[in-house]
Amino acid sequence: MSFSLPRFPTVPLTLREYWANHRINDSIRVLIALMGVALYASYAGRTDIVTPLVLGVIASALAEVDDHFWGRVRALGVTLVCFTVAAFSVELLYDTPWLFAIGLTVSSFGFIMLGAIGERYGTIAFASLLLAVYTMLGMEQGSDMWMQPMMLLSGAAWYGILSLIWILIWPHRPVQHRLATVFRQTATYMETKSSLFHPVAELTPQPTRIAAANRNAQVVAALNQAKASLLARARRGRLTQRHQALLQTYFIAQDIHERVSSSHYRYQDLAAQFFHSDILFRFEALLNTQANACRDVAQALSIGARYQHPKTGQQALVAIQQSMQYLLSAQPQDPSRTALLHQLDFLYKNLETVEQQLASLSDLAANDGTQESELADPDARSLGEMVYRIRRQMTLKSLRFRHAVRLSLSLLTGYGVIQGLSLEHGFWILMTIQFVCQTNYSATRNKLKERILGTVGGLLLGVPALYLFPDPSSQLALMVITGVLFFAFRTVQYTLATLFITLLVLMCFSQFGQGFAVILPRLGDTVIGCLIAVVAVRYVLPDWQAHRLRGIMTEALQANRDYLAHVIAQYRVGKRDNLAYRIARRHAHNTDAELTTAISNMLVEPGRYRTNIEETFRFLCLNNAMLSYISALGAHRRRMDDEVNHQKMAQLHRDIHQSLNALTERLRRELPTEQPDQVASTGDKTLSGQLAELDPDAAYHDTEPDADFHEMADNTPLSMVLQQLTLIQRMIPELNLLTTTLHQQALKQSRT
Repeated sequence: MSFSLPRFPTVPLTLREYWANHRINDSIRVLIALMGVALYASYAGRTDIVTPLVLGVIASALAEVDDHFWGRVRALGVTLVCFTVAAFSVELLYDTPWLFAIGLTVSSFGFIMLGAIGERYGTIAFASLLLAVYTMLGMEQGSDMWMQPMMLLSGAAWYGILSLIWILIWPHRPVQHRLATVFRQTATYMETKSSLFHPVAELTPQPTRIAAANRNAQVVAALNQAKASLLARARRGRLTQRHQALLQTYFIAQDIHERVSSSHYRYQDLAAQFFHSDILFRFEALLNTQANACRDVAQALSIGARYQHPKTGQQALVAIQQSMQYLLSAQPQDPSRTALLHQLDFLYKNLETVEQQLASLSDLAANDGTQESELADPDARSLGEMVYRIRRQMTLKSLRFRHAVRLSLSLLTGYGVIQGLSLEHGFWILMTIQFVCQTNYSATRNKLKERILGTVGGLLLGVPALYLFPDPSSQLALMVITGVLFFAFRTVQYTLATLFITLLVLMCFSQFGQGFAVILPRLGDTVIGCLIAVVAVRYVLPDWQAHRLRGIMTEALQANRDYLAHVIAQYRVGKRDNLAYRIARRHAHNTDAELTTAISNMLVEPGRYRTNIEETFRFLCLNNAMLSYISALGAHRRRMDDEVNHQKMAQLHRDIHQSLNALTERLRRELPTEQPDQVASTGDKTLSGQLAELDPDAAYHDTEPDADFHEMADNTPLSMVLQQLTLIQRMIPELNLLTTTLHQQALKQSRT
């Protein structure tokens, strides 16, 4: 796998590593843009245009979307149109407060709803609102109607052109960066799951399951971003030949994720059975070795180098195989131990395939057209579809609609405070509201703390900075530095980012001789804006996670049900990584990640809105475990030619399918508790009886002690399928109890 950097063939590796860091790379682009503004302003002797040009650059950088060259050209055009509308709307309506209030409310609502079309439109909409607030700065300085908007648009266009040049020179870098993130997150996920193979006495897997669910959510988010980046360079969902190596790398990452997500047995049972053996330690070591390999892949992708797969993973596989052969020959008389050893053999084969996938990244062959290469494209392609997506979100059940109402009313309230108190620099209230008011209480609370701490820190540093750098040229240099640092930290440490943007704003006002005069207003306006944002999130169409959990749980169970159906179907037709299968698999992981995030957010909400914490955590663990068992079936899927075995497996799957349907119905609708319990109980008994009749471990009880270990496992694929279905079936009774508890709690809340 080679992603070379042809323009830097002799650059030392350490320099290439720094250059490959996306934060450094993006910061260098911002540095060039801000330095260009500073040099132009200094050459022209126009300190009055520095501030709008700098703010235009910042707004354009915040609106930047990942796309191929012509896609970025179109996005830049849309951005400049939205910026023009925002800037001139402020200029035209600012002197008429009641018209400005209407325009602010309607435009903010409309811009937020544009995000329903796609993520890129949401990004552009956010930056457009920000540019409207920036335009208010020029209004307070008394600039004419044309100069301020034109300078803002010029700064935005300058950064947009620089971004286009950047993507022309390094067209693959965004995809490589996002794929590298996938492998780094996968490595962390592997390390978390490896702790489940540490055979401690009375192993309690739930804490590790919760940690693994959080790590899995991060892998899923990285995979979604990588897919979006690949789609941005595709036409009608298909990539050009130039990007086939990156596409294959993405598919390999998906397959590795499915295999790492899988669970082949209950970890506490494995720990109890092999407590006095080293076999589980060897699996733990193998997972950590493969995690290191994933990090090496990420590094190779980042710097555009060739990946060389180490031999340590293969050595770990040989050690595991030898250990299993020894255990099998040493304890042939223990059927339960032998059965678990065969389950470990399926785990061995799963990780052996992961090792082969990682090794294949060393030398990827070109796609010959026989491999599945289509990606699901979620973007709206026509004007009619765009309008339909917006209309579909125009309901109180839509989180986007609720956020749009909340934010627009918050901005209207902030503007009312500005007018009512005649605040000279009150636009900071609107800016603070825009940054702090998030889609849920948890995110808003985090932004609130970070915004206040960053603002206070920036103002404390700003006072000595204004004394130390009194002349405009030094302040201009400080503006460039703080602007670059803002972008370097805005996605990883928002407190520091706020600190640097506060310093930049102070330097901007100092250009007009008002540096010290805005320190206290900046602090006061920030506090007012934060209070308005928090009140709005808490009382204006609040989105408490506890009220959403049953719906998310329903979607998670439905996604697992559909994923399992696709997996079982491929045991008849054979393994096919087609688009429908990958959509079902990704949806199951997305809903599991959404459930994880919702529960995490609920824990920071006010106490009265945190309900059934223990039950929701247990539901999360069971849902994640179910997804892991289904992933194991997906990892081993292959065609089963024996029609009798296939019919048995299909019948068991139908019973599980019906049980999951009953669970989702109970979560979705208000039903009498007696009815679903009886149905579920009957289904569980039927399934248990069939599993007992089939006896999935029977294939192991009659094996000869000296038989070849892998040959026996290969001859019993049905046993693995039945074992995984058994593990899923065992969850149904507890899921029924949890569903009943959640259902009763929901009824109790509705009555109160």
